[in-house]
Amino acid sequence: MDCFVALLLAMTVYRVVSASSVTLRIPHPLAKLSPMHRYSIGIDTGGTYTDAAIIDAGAHQVVASAKALTTKGDLSAGVIEALTAVLKSNQVQVSGPDISLVSLSTTLATNAIVEGHGSEIAMIFIGFDAQMIERANVRGAVPSARILQIPGGHNHAGDEVAPLDREKIESFVRLHAHEVDAFAVAAQYSVRNPSHEHAARDIVRALTSCAVTLSSEIAQDLDAPRRALTAALNARIIGRIGALIAAVRNAMTQLRIVAPLMIVKGDGALASAEVIAERPIETILSGPAASVIGAKFLSNRRNFVMSDIGGTTTDVAILENGWPKLNRAGAVVGGRRTMVRAIDMRTFGLGGDTQADIDDQGRVDLGTNRIVPLALLGQRDPRVLDMLRAQLNERDHVPHAGRFALKPFGEIAPPKMGALSAREAEVYASIGDKPVALRDIIFSPAAHRALNRLAALGLVQIAGFTPSDAAHVLRLQSQWSREAALLGAALLLRWRRMTAVNETDEAPMLALAQDIVDAVVAKTGRVLIETLSARELALDDPFVQAVVSGSHRFANLKVSIAPAFPVVAVGGPAPVYYPEVGKRLHCEIVLPDHGDVANAVGAGVGVVRARIMLELTMPGPGIWRVHHDDKPATFAEPTEALDYAIDLATDLARSGARHSGAADPELDVHVDRVDIPGMDGDKGLIAATVFVESWGDPLTA
Repeated sequence: MDCFVALLLAMTVYRVVSASSVTLRIPHPLAKLSPMHRYSIGIDTGGTYTDAAIIDAGAHQVVASAKALTTKGDLSAGVIEALTAVLKSNQVQVSGPDISLVSLSTTLATNAIVEGHGSEIAMIFIGFDAQMIERANVRGAVPSARILQIPGGHNHAGDEVAPLDREKIESFVRLHAHEVDAFAVAAQYSVRNPSHEHAARDIVRALTSCAVTLSSEIAQDLDAPRRALTAALNARIIGRIGALIAAVRNAMTQLRIVAPLMIVKGDGALASAEVIAERPIETILSGPAASVIGAKFLSNRRNFVMSDIGGTTTDVAILENGWPKLNRAGAVVGGRRTMVRAIDMRTFGLGGDTQADIDDQGRVDLGTNRIVPLALLGQRDPRVLDMLRAQLNERDHVPHAGRFALKPFGEIAPPKMGALSAREAEVYASIGDKPVALRDIIFSPAAHRALNRLAALGLVQIAGFTPSDAAHVLRLQSQWSREAALLGAALLLRWRRMTAVNETDEAPMLALAQDIVDAVVAKTGRVLIETLSARELALDDPFVQAVVSGSHRFANLKVSIAPAFPVVAVGGPAPVYYPEVGKRLHCEIVLPDHGDVANAVGAGVGVVRARIMLELTMPGPGIWRVHHDDKPATFAEPTEALDYAIDLATDLARSGARHSGAADPELDVHVDRVDIPGMDGDKGLIAATVFVESWGDPLTA
């Protein structure tokens, strides 16, 4: 039989395989217009702020918005504060009972994976050999994972390769049931026949109360090792997303909001909190995805470049004909490629809270890591002003001038015993409830390395001078302490440029702040050019440098590079930098109203989308098989098999969209076919893949 399949595949080598793009749009028979006035709340947890916005979708209007500091130690605290603030701030007297939908975009899943946080898990590999397990690299992503490798699984046709050893699974589950919080299961070719994964899940559920993630329910593609990794990461973060959902629902109850809770996925679509509680991995990169949807809503444009600058990063995506492209290779998070569909976006370590320093040549040096701005720190703790002023008046050199360490905003769980080295524990213990100057706790390179690791683990935060401080010095921003920002600029001049400064003479500080803003503008221009050209650019490229510096000259040439589309710039710092970016790139810059809360707006106006992919194969002469659930359906006629696959995929997509929270979903059906050349109709059908996308407005209260 395998030889037969190989022969059929060989026959297609000499022709371009036809992917018959049969695309049908099927409206739901009960489809209806959305209510004209339906208030929703969108919430976004960013690196610095948690934003909330009330949206009247029918009037295409943002009614009110509010911000609260993101409490990194406990995201729910910032969410509750922002939700409460936006209801108090609105001018049209929208109250809790008037809200029909609450939607949340969150960095929780992304941060947990990047930082290596999450629950203890056990991984069951069925039918994987050692090389496949090594490729999955579950141990690399979750070093403490308990792993079981047993025979079983299926082949490409969905036929069982070896019986499932249920006794080994039962023994493994009993052994580790009290050590882990969740299980993940991956079987070879489970997307063609998931019966062994289902059997393993049933065993886990019978013996424990642990959550179980199946690779076949997380992704529908054939790459088993990557499916396994995605399942393991999902299992690891189930507990965290569940706690956040519970906290938001508690806040909704306190504010008398009786409405569905939706979460933004990485592809920009919404899904119900119940669905996300089981598949939190789908929310990775949900914040950037929400910004794309929000930028579209606020700008009312269909073709544009979206650039979202926040406190930590700048995210750039392209929209054509109203929809962003998806990264079909799978989202990369924490250096690992998953099977999660996400918006095709480039992310750069450039934000308002990027560390700003001066190098040995006296030039501005922008890092890629986020720190707490001195202006923010000075506003929250005025004692910092005295410490900054004391460092400025020192006669001898001050190491780490203008730099502080502090515990993250919001409560955090203390590190587990044994999780830190002796040096790390010593440094951690030296940081109390108030900010401490680095000069007072860092006395050696080893201590500095320990501090950096504590910051990477999310146990401490570093504060220092940032572009946000420069904007405060120049009076381009005013929400925090300008005095702290001025003192930070003076310290950079005194101890990095070795320039004498007088606190009463602001001119040198203003000049330095302008240099830093110019550096952000130039780097932003480079980010846009790299993204739109799809090229990595040399740092010393003279033509790019001529454009982003604003000189527009190289030797005897005039140089100009411009985006093909307008740039819609969103994010809190965007008005500070992007007008000048537009001048240097000779392009239209759109700064929409409420652009500072575009992510929250995007969360509040999203749609629900569900995607189903079914495969039809020909395992032997006169046999066509549609792969779904535990027992693939077998047919003797290709047309009958294809019709069955399309009808089944349509039903599954519509029910999937409804399960995710859609009210009246519509459908797009697309069929890719592989046919033997020269045969009419479906007689030459060797294989087909049926894709059905379903979308609709979310259900509302």
